[in-house]
Amino acid sequence: MANAVALSPGARAQALVRLGEGELDVLVVGGGVVGAGAALDAATRGLRVGLVEARDWASGTSSRSSKLIHGGLRYLEMLDFRLVAEALKERGLLLQFLAPHLVRPVPFLYPLQHRIRERPYVGAGVLLYDTMAAASGTSRGLPHHRHLLKRRALREAPALRSDALVGAIQYWDAQVDDARHTMFLARTAVAYGALAANRTRVSRFLRQGERVVGAAVTDLETGEETEVRAKQVINATGVWTDDTQALAGTRGQFHVRASKGVHLLVPRDRINSRTGLILRTEKSVLFVIPWGRHWIIGTTDTDWTLDKAHPALSSKDVTYLLEHVNSVLATPLVPEDVEGVYAGLRPLLSGEAAETSKLSREHLVAHPVPGLVVVAGGKYTTYRVMAKDAVDEAARGLDEKVPDCVTQRVPLLGADGYPALWNSRHHLADRSGLHVARIEHLLNRYGSLVHELLAMVAADSSLGEPLPSSDDYLRVEAVYAVTHEGAHHLEDVLARRTRISIESWDRGVDAARTVAELMAPHLGWDQAHQDREVNHYLKRVAAEREAQQQPDDQTADAVRLGAPDIIPVH
Repeated sequence: MANAVALSPGARAQALVRLGEGELDVLVVGGGVVGAGAALDAATRGLRVGLVEARDWASGTSSRSSKLIHGGLRYLEMLDFRLVAEALKERGLLLQFLAPHLVRPVPFLYPLQHRIRERPYVGAGVLLYDTMAAASGTSRGLPHHRHLLKRRALREAPALRSDALVGAIQYWDAQVDDARHTMFLARTAVAYGALAANRTRVSRFLRQGERVVGAAVTDLETGEETEVRAKQVINATGVWTDDTQALAGTRGQFHVRASKGVHLLVPRDRINSRTGLILRTEKSVLFVIPWGRHWIIGTTDTDWTLDKAHPALSSKDVTYLLEHVNSVLATPLVPEDVEGVYAGLRPLLSGEAAETSKLSREHLVAHPVPGLVVVAGGKYTTYRVMAKDAVDEAARGLDEKVPDCVTQRVPLLGADGYPALWNSRHHLADRSGLHVARIEHLLNRYGSLVHELLAMVAADSSLGEPLPSSDDYLRVEAVYAVTHEGAHHLEDVLARRTRISIESWDRGVDAARTVAELMAPHLGWDQAHQDREVNHYLKRVAAEREAQQQPDDQTADAVRLGAPDIIPVH
C-alpha cells in the first residue's frame, strides 16, 4: 500500500521543477479520469511519469457525468456485449476493492407500461445483465434484480402515477462522485511516484524530426514555461483530443465529437421514492438518481460544437428533462424545483451516425506519430481499461521491457481499511466530538484518510463547523482541499472538491466568502485576491443562471461565456 501524499501547493511547485529535470518515460496530457488513470497505471509499472492538466483535475467531462458506475443496460440492446461485460467487471472491482469509499450500490426501478410483451423483453435483458456481472467474478455485494407487481412497485416509488406502470423491474448498479474519484486517481498516482501539476497547459510539443520527445508546458499560475522531455507522450484530453493533436501537426487516425449531456438536481423531498428510476425516451434513457439530499435527473444526448470548457444549459434542456420525468410522476416537477444544473461533454468517436446517441462509446488507442499515443472515446466506468491500453501502447515505444498492468490490484488512497472504519464510525464520532452523521459523510468522501481531517479538527475545533448555507460540508473540507487535494481556486473547492455549486439552492454564493477566507492563508492570498476569487465565482453563478433562461444552445453559450475563467487557459 502506498503512503498517502498531499497534492499541496508546495508539492505542485516541486513537481514542476522536477518535470524539467532529466527525461520521463511517459508524460500524460489531460487530468480527467483517463489521464489520471493512465498516470497511475504507468507509475505502478515502475515508469517515470508526469501528469499535466490545463485546468483542474476532472474540470471537464470527468466532473459532469451522470455519476454512475454501470455496465450500460442500453448497450445490451445495441448488442454491444463486450463493452457491457467489460464495464460490469470494472464496476465490481471499484465497488469491492479499488474504491469502496467512493463507489456504492444504487437501486433503479424500470416501470413497465405494457402488460404482455414488455416484461419478458426487459426481464431477459436485465437477467443477462446480472448474469454477465456474475460471470465477471466481481458482482459480489450487489443484489439480484427482481420483478415487482404494480402494488409493490408503487410502495418502492410512491411518486409514480398509478397509470404510468403496470409493474416494474428493479435492478442495482453503482454510483460515484466522479470529480473526487478522478482527483483520488491523480493523488494515488503521485503516491506511487508520478509528478503531477494541474493548471499547467501544454503550449507545444517538442520534436526531433518527426518524433515527439516531450512538451513545453506553461504554469498558468505564474506564466513560467518548462520543457518536459519524455520518451512517450499520451494524449488523454477527451473532447479536446483534436485540439491537442493539432499541436503535434497531425489530426490523427480518428476524430472526437462532443455530445452534450445535461443534468438537473432537485431536492429529495420533491420525488417520494426509495429507489432511483430509469425511463425510456425516444432517443435514449433517462435516469432519476438518488444523490444525498437530492435527485439527479439526466441526461440528454445532443451534438455540441460550441465552447468546450463550459458547455451551457438552456431552458430547452430543462424543459426536455422535466417533460420526460413528469410523464410518470403523480406530482409534476416545475422549473422552480430545480436547485442545481450541470452540463458535460461526452468524447464520442466520430462516425457515420447522424445522432450522437448512436455513436460508439468504445475507445480507441493510436500512435499517429512516433512518441505520441492518443486515447479517446469510452465511458467513465471503463477508464482503467482505457488507461491500461494507452500505457500498453506507450510501452511498445520504450526501449526496456515494461511490466504488465497491475491497477486491478491497486486500491486508491483511502480504500484500505475503509470497511473497518465504517463499522467503527460510532467510536470515531465519540473520539472526535463530531456527530456520527458527519463521520459517515467524511468516510464516504475520504475513506481511511478521514484521520487527516479529524486531526485538523482536533487542532482547531472551528474547522468542525459547517459552511454557510451548505450544511453538508465542514470548514475543514475547504482547507483540506487546498492542503491535500490540489485546489488552487475558489471554484475548484465549490464545484469539484465539494459539490456545493450544484447542491445548494444559492449554488455556493453564501459560502463563497467563507471558503475564500479559509483557503487564503494556505495559498498566500491577500484581501484583494480573495475579493477577486469571490467576484469571479459570483459572476460564474450569475452567468449560469442567466444561460439557463435562454432558449437554445447558441444564446446560452453566449451568455455563459460572459463569465470567463479566472485564469485564461489559451
